[in-house]
Amino acid sequence: MASVILSGSLQQLAGGDAHVELDARNVKQLLRMLSERYPELAPHLEQDSFAIAIDGEIFQDVWFAPIEPDSEVHLIPAIRGG
Repeated sequence: MASVILSGSLQQLAGGDAHVELDARNVKQLLRMLSERYPELAPHLEQDSFAIAIDGEIFQDVWFAPIEPDSEVHLIPAIRGG
């Protein structure tokens, strides 16, 4: 299963969970699984308010980017300036 790391506000919305193991084949499936597991997180996953890194590579349009069983996926909230 892929190792999913939630950072910052995403971690808070996931009840404090920073690390989740999920059996997802692509980013779209991973986000659906996270939404089902953490309903408070779901609305934030529908927006483009975070970056996704798979095995150290940051992706922009990643809906169908493959995730291998041993991948490490980071969801990183966007940093907003003033």
